[in-house]
Amino acid sequence: MTHYVKAWILALGLILAPTAALAQEAGPEPAATEAGASAEDTAGSDGLDPDLYTPMKPTPGIGMPVDGGIDFQQQFSETGKDAHWINNVILVPMMFGVSLFVLGLLFWVIVKFRRGANPEPSKTTHNTFIEVVWTVIPVLILLVIAVPSISLLAKQFEPAPEDALTVKVTGYQWYWGYSYPDNGDFEVISSMLPEEEADKRGEPYQLAVDNRMVIPVGKPVKLLITAADVIHSFSIPAAWFKLDAVPGRINEKVLQIDREGVYYGQCSELCGARHGFMPITVEVLSEDKFNDWVRANGGTVKGGGEAEVADAEGAPAETAADATGDENATETAPAEEAVAATN
Repeated sequence: MTHYVKAWILALGLILAPTAALAQEAGPEPAATEAGASAEDTAGSDGLDPDLYTPMKPTPGIGMPVDGGIDFQQQFSETGKDAHWINNVILVPMMFGVSLFVLGLLFWVIVKFRRGANPEPSKTTHNTFIEVVWTVIPVLILLVIAVPSISLLAKQFEPAPEDALTVKVTGYQWYWGYSYPDNGDFEVISSMLPEEEADKRGEPYQLAVDNRMVIPVGKPVKLLITAADVIHSFSIPAAWFKLDAVPGRINEKVLQIDREGVYYGQCSELCGARHGFMPITVEVLSEDKFNDWVRANGGTVKGGGEAEVADAEGAPAETAADATGDENATETAPAEEAVAATN
C-alpha cells in the first residue's frame, strides 16, 4: 500500500512541476514591462538618450542564420576566416575524397570478389604492403588536419593585449549581463524581446534583445565569462566565438569583430526550461559611437579621466584672471603682496 501512495505522490509532483515552473517564469515579467514602459516615456525604446545612441539596424544575412544555409555564417574575425578556410579548403575536400575512395573500393570488392567470380575463396591472411598503406595514409591525413587545427586553436586562446577593452559577461537563468569595468563598471542586462517588439524593430524573433552588448569595431575585447547559477555558453557564430560560462569560474577569451554591424548568437549549453530563450546580440560600432553609448549608459570613456583632471587643475588660474579683468593679475598680485610684507 505504501508503494502505491508514493507512486501517486510522485505522479502528482511531476504533473504540477511544469505549472510551478511556468508561474515562476511569468512572475517578474509585469514589473519589467512597467519599468520598460516608464523608460520609453522619457527616452528611446531602449531607455537611452537617442541623441547619444540609437540601436543599429541589422543587415539581412549578416551576423545571423539564413534560410536554407548549408555553410557556416560569413565570418568577420580573423580566427573565423581562418577556420572557414580550413573547413572549405582542407576538411570538406578531404572528406569528399575519402568517401569517394571508400565507395569505389566497396564496389570493386563487390564485383571482383563475388561468389560467381571466386568459386574458391582466397586463403590470404596477411599482405604487408596493404597493411603499411592503410596505416601510413590515415596518419598523413591526420597530420594534414592537425597542423592548421592546432594553429587555429592556439590563435583562439592568445592572451589579450594590455590596452584591450574588458567586458565581463555573466550568464543568468535566463538572460545575460554585461559589465564594463574599464568604463565605470556599469552593467547592461540583456533579455529576449517579445515577438511583437522584435518585429517592430525589424529584428529576428528569438535572437533580438532589449539591451545589446556593444563593442568597438576592429579592437580586441577581453571577455571575462562566468555564470551566476548553472553552466551557460556564450556563442557568436559569425565571429567564431564560443566559450562556456561556469559558476565560480572566470573563463577568458578575446573577441574582435572587424566590421560594424549587429551579430546574433544564443546560449549553447542546456541550462534549464528557458534555455532556448536567452539570445545574445552584439552591436559593433565605431570608437566614437561606442564612447557615446558608454556615456548614454552613465559610464566613463576609457582614457578620458586624465583630460578631466587636467582641466580641473587649470580652472582656478583662469577664474582668478577672469575675476580681476586683468590678464596680468596673476603676476602682479604676488608682487604687491611681497612689497606690502616688507613695509
